[in-house]
Amino acid sequence: MNVELRAVHDSDLPVFFRQMNDPEALHMAAFVPKDPADRDAFDAHWAKIRSSSDVVRTVLADGDVVGSAAVYGVAGEREVTYWVDRAYWGKGIATAALRSLLTAVPERPLYARAASDNAGSLRVLEKCGFRAVASARGYAQARGAEIDETVLILEG
Repeated sequence: MNVELRAVHDSDLPVFFRQMNDPEALHMAAFVPKDPADRDAFDAHWAKIRSSSDVVRTVLADGDVVGSAAVYGVAGEREVTYWVDRAYWGKGIATAALRSLLTAVPERPLYARAASDNAGSLRVLEKCGFRAVASARGYAQARGAEIDETVLILEG
């Protein structure tokens, strides 16, 4: 499967919105917006990040929009994030997309966070060179509870 990143187009947003309202994906991601079904809040969030200095990309697999990937935050504390449609989980797409993003954004260190029970996301991050450096607890909106979170770093 050919995985590519490109700039986000307006036509990608309805796809992202649908993907972010998959109950199983929301549960796995855990740390999501208070109301993922609030389209106005979703649109406002995407307008803000698309006009920022963050690096935000659409993930394509064989030409289809399958998710997004980004580097965001202030220098020295920047984090990576990604979202891949559940129908494409387990196919190496998140790993390929994150590797491409890391090539496009060479600054280090970069950080990442994942629910500690999200083995798939932790595996993607580790394959891309991130290593766990801390544990934290945080309120996971999608689960309605405080859960364990793993903090990872990618250095030089």
